[in-house]
Amino acid sequence: MDNKKQNFKKIAENRTNKIIDMISLLGNLSNTSYYEYTDEQINAIFDVIQEELDRQREKFKPRKDGRKKRFEL
Repeated sequence: MDNKKQNFKKIAENRTNKIIDMISLLGNLSNTSYYEYTDEQINAIFDVIQEELDRQREKFKPRKDGRKKRFEL
């Protein structure tokens, strides 16, 4: 059991740090000496990032019935 916890911690730290580094690089695009952008473009970027974060966070929440969500019409 400890091995699973250690693996999770190691991989989670590495992946989180990579994501933080990439987000920092995204912030470099704010330099108006090199780039021109609209508020709509910035909102689209951060909206899609937030949507993906929300989707991934949902994967960590336990389902009450213990089953995966199924498609229904």
